[in-house]
Amino acid sequence: MPVMTAFPPADEGWFKSSFSANGGNCVEVRFDEGVAHVRNTRNRTGPMVAFNRAEWEAFLLGAWNGEFDMPA
Repeated sequence: MPVMTAFPPADEGWFKSSFSANGGNCVEVRFDEGVAHVRNTRNRTGPMVAFNRAEWEAFLLGAWNGEFDMPA
């Protein structure tokens, strides 16, 4: 499956997790017309990755289930 980068039209509506520290080591998410756009907080003008609803939900379920936990 190819990775799709996208550039949403507006620079508003972005948010990050309330669990993120203020050090800028996080990503921001914006939802637009059934697409989740993800960008690096430290590079807000750089490329973004876009996921459709099914891809985003699969990621969230995997994260909730611990599938992406860092190895010890």
